Amino acid sequence: MAPLGKAELVQTSLQLYRYLLRCCKQLPEESIRQHYRHAIRQSFRVHADEDDPERIQQIIRRAIEDADWVMKK
Repeated sequence: MAPLGKAELVQTSLQLYRYLLRCCKQLPEESIRQHYRHAIRQSFRVHADEDDPERIQQIIRRAIEDADWVMKK
């Protein structure tokens, strides 16, 4: 079960970026939200030059799984 329920619609890196930032809004404390927003931005920059479609889909799937884990803890 994905945190926002529309995870199956995420197909591009930009959609993933927006999805993860929306997930951050659900976190309880501002300091936690800031931490994860920073981590999302850093990860987006690190993977910005990725051009292999299969690898991009793998990153998207993993990021959604990680977001689900964070939202449940």
